[in-house]
Amino acid sequence: MDDDKIIDLYLSRDESAIRETEAKYGARLRQTAYRITEDRSTAEECENDAYLAAWNSIPPYEPRGYLAEYLLRLVKHAAIDVCRRNQRLKRRADFCELTKEMEECLPGKSSAEEELEAQELSGIITDFLQDYPEEQQSVFLRRYWFFDTVPEISRRFGFSQGKVKSILFRMRDALKKRLEREGYKA
Repeated sequence: MDDDKIIDLYLSRDESAIRETEAKYGARLRQTAYRITEDRSTAEECENDAYLAAWNSIPPYEPRGYLAEYLLRLVKHAAIDVCRRNQRLKRRADFCELTKEMEECLPGKSSAEEELEAQELSGIITDFLQDYPEEQQSVFLRRYWFFDTVPEISRRFGFSQGKVKSILFRMRDALKKRLEREGYKA
């Protein structure tokens, strides 16, 4: 089923919207959650949390033209929340390492301005990525959006792991400088 029809099902509060979403995006959502949590049952819970979040947020949102990205964002947030809870229990070192890489670039959030700042940051990061060749954009997104490991990215693009690490380091450094110019401090 096409995305607009799935969104129409959500808007009409038809429960088949969840079944159609699962049929079209379920495997991708589970895979994304699994990459973050490294636990199949937790990934399935995150997937279900994403369906519930979609059900509760459509309407008022209508993610026409970006339903897949919207759902991936929801499942990533659910998985990251699980990891944060587990991090408090010292269970997830990989996730801690990945977030530390980006903490050097991104500023903290305040509760009142969080949504507006997130939109501004999203625009800045999108503009930042436009300055790079598609291959480097893809490496950056595979690491920080899809949570691929350096060896996975290396295999995907046929680069050495050192080259992948170098690309990521340089891009993080450039992003940090760009954000500082825009008035954000890490």
